[in-house]
Amino acid sequence: MEKIKFEMDDTNEVVDFFVLEQTRVNGVNYILVTDSEEDDAECLILKDTSASEDEESIYEIVEDDVELAAVSKVFEELLEDVEIEM
Repeated sequence: MEKIKFEMDDTNEVVDFFVLEQTRVNGVNYILVTDSEEDDAECLILKDTSASEDEESIYEIVEDDVELAAVSKVFEELLEDVEIEM
């Protein structure tokens, strides 16, 4: 499992996340991440909001219920043995 570091804009704190899966829906990149490699870990769906010319990706937590439900269904299909509970 790939581990990536995120720097929080508001606190400049660096947080490690493990990337479970990534996908592209309607031209937008999403990643499913978790803060632990344990079985029942909590996960987040992050949306790439950066412009194509940006050097680094900018990710935001998906909070819109409709978007979250749609993208989580895609991740559940990609990861057959994973069930995402909201």
